[in-house]
Amino acid sequence: MSTDAAPARSRWLRRAAVAGGIALFVAAAPAAHAQAADGLTRAVGEIGGDGRPLSLSLQILLLMSLLTVLPSLLLMMTSFTRIIIVLSILRHALGLQQTPPNQVLVGLSLFLSLFVMQPVLSEVNRVAITPYGQEQIDIGEAVVRSGDALHGFMMKQTRKTDLMMFAKIAKAPEYASPKDVPFSILLPAFVTSELKTAFQIGFLIFLPFLVIDLIVASALMSLGMMMLSPTVISMPFKLLLFVLVDGWALTMGSLASSFGT
Repeated sequence: MSTDAAPARSRWLRRAAVAGGIALFVAAAPAAHAQAADGLTRAVGEIGGDGRPLSLSLQILLLMSLLTVLPSLLLMMTSFTRIIIVLSILRHALGLQQTPPNQVLVGLSLFLSLFVMQPVLSEVNRVAITPYGQEQIDIGEAVVRSGDALHGFMMKQTRKTDLMMFAKIAKAPEYASPKDVPFSILLPAFVTSELKTAFQIGFLIFLPFLVIDLIVASALMSLGMMMLSPTVISMPFKLLLFVLVDGWALTMGSLASSFGT
């Protein structure tokens, strides 16, 4: 192995450790950001008992242990939820059962989520991953900075009513600023807001296709063709309408614009 390969691999592994630290940061959500960072620093840096940071191999072992919860946490903390629900409603509105297939919808949602989250990911890389890879900050500080970037994105997309509802359920005190809201309250409020927004968008998408179904059903009844399924006749018209208005571009562009990033 060349002399340049080892440092490059080391930097990559350190960056990967930050991703696992974010999951641990969110898992420690009932505490405030500073308390969670202290707990993470103790867990990562003082397990050995001598106060020294864990070796890079042990940090990667911690990351691999967190991979079981990391995908679900990161997906629920990003734009993925809204996008996949809207695309699923769109497929149902078109009357298509398995076209596009689930793999295609998930792939579209992932890539569109990466596009929407690009400013946040760039911010995380700038303020947390790159300084940590260059050993300018410790992993606790890197995770706090990463959490702050995701926290800001989630706060912008969360309705105040949902946030107040979960804060009331948790009997939390009034927070002085949005930055003081812990992840234990923000995360369920964010997911609830995303579900509500996704269904609102899905309702607007469903309306024109519903009109086509009603028109076709009324025409078939007036012709006395009771045994013919309206779906068989309306599906080509819905596909034609969707293609003529460039439906995929409108849908994907509208979804990306709905986040305002």
